[in-house]
Amino acid sequence: MEDIVELDSGRVRGLTFEEHRLFQGIPYAAPPVGELRWSSPQPVEPWPDVRDATEPGNPCPQLPQDFADIASLDEDCLFLNVTAPRSGGRKPVMVWLHGGGGANGEGEIFDAHRLATAEDVVVVTPNSRLGIFGNFGYPGLAGGGGFGLEDQQAVLRWVQRNIGEFGGDPGNVTLFGESYGGLNVSAHLVAPGSAGLFHRAIVQSGFALLQAPANGWAPGSPDLPTMWLSTVELEALAEHLVGELGWVRPGQGPAIEQLRRVSVEQLVNVSSVFSRPAFGGAVLPESPTQALPAGRFHRVPVLTGGTRDEARLFTALFWDAAGQPITADGYDKLLVEAFDAAADDVAQQYPAGAYPTPSVAWADVVGDCAWARSVWDFAHALSVDTATYVYEFADRDAPPVVPFPPGFPPGAHHSAEVPYQFDLGEPAPLNDAQRRLAATMNRYWANFARSGDPNGPDLPGWPRFSAAEPRVQSLHPDQIAGTGFAAEHRLEFWRALADRG
Repeated sequence: MEDIVELDSGRVRGLTFEEHRLFQGIPYAAPPVGELRWSSPQPVEPWPDVRDATEPGNPCPQLPQDFADIASLDEDCLFLNVTAPRSGGRKPVMVWLHGGGGANGEGEIFDAHRLATAEDVVVVTPNSRLGIFGNFGYPGLAGGGGFGLEDQQAVLRWVQRNIGEFGGDPGNVTLFGESYGGLNVSAHLVAPGSAGLFHRAIVQSGFALLQAPANGWAPGSPDLPTMWLSTVELEALAEHLVGELGWVRPGQGPAIEQLRRVSVEQLVNVSSVFSRPAFGGAVLPESPTQALPAGRFHRVPVLTGGTRDEARLFTALFWDAAGQPITADGYDKLLVEAFDAAADDVAQQYPAGAYPTPSVAWADVVGDCAWARSVWDFAHALSVDTATYVYEFADRDAPPVVPFPPGFPPGAHHSAEVPYQFDLGEPAPLNDAQRRLAATMNRYWANFARSGDPNGPDLPGWPRFSAAEPRVQSLHPDQIAGTGFAAEHRLEFWRALADRG
């Protein structure tokens, strides 16, 4: 059954199902093509007739990956989808920013009907420019490093103008995202132009304060004391790459004009080099690494957390599945490269023989020293100034989001919780206990979107996080309760190691 809604840019025709309404492929900004490549998002050209919104729009340009099998070469990709209950009333709005490593992913694959109908919320799942199209910078290019963030701000402004037509309350908007999406939510907590556009924030496996050891992401990845580049660093990186590729030549016109004539096919091949927003420009003046611990962020309630075994996904994909499983000798070498003189101390805490394989041991080292510490530091920074609730998704039997190599236990790996929230093409093969956990998680998330507090009737109590009482809620099919997060991830050990320098 069709459903027609009047927007500020024209009418759209969506679909009505038994319990929900679905509108897909709604443009929220003009196509960022030609002269609009690497420009702030511009208004949509209004359309006179009813526009079909029953099919998804184009994904943003990207190459397929093992973790995101999506391919696109179309820059006309600034679309969003709305899933809304059929019931009346003004409902909380939840705007989802997808993950995918910064150069992959799309909003359309996240089927939000379970969340929308069971919890009576309106869910918006947008695309925004990725990789080199969203995070590129170059000398003389205004707004470099922030085009993807600006797209997301345009989505939030679209919500303010139009979401009431779908039953949503523009005065109650929650911005939530996972992985790269969570990183962007963290950026919006700091970005001046995002102030007032959302009223709560949920950061799932975000890594705004993550410090990665050498080889922590993949073989050969460098030690990263921060995940954020400055615009100065971004422009130097871009200038070097552009020079190597010969995209700018003397006598052929201004550099930016030449770059806007480079084909999508050429750009997408190096897109992943530009996988993070940059700070130092108008969109994100200050690094979140500095701003968040200093309390310089928008005062909205925050729900944040991660998965029990975050790094197993990356070790499985980029080491074992790539034909480079870590050996016992290799594990020792990795510890030395990452921790130098402290390598023996780390090996005593994480002996390879205590794990199924040395690869799993390395994944747990990285999961604790980088990911768990990041969640802990992020929660401590926020909780000083705003209501903060922290969780850990702990279902080690969760269905893997990608195939894992034989003999590599996925555990509660990075992004394992997402199929509990959304259907990704098809429902995940959850057992009865896991389905109950999925429903409980969505109830917590929706309660938080409704009031800034995840608690509600018939739910296990979830206390706020504070430095005095750093409570982390463990989300597991068999039990939902507080967990000894710091001890579980040996955070005192890692803090002492960091203090030693």
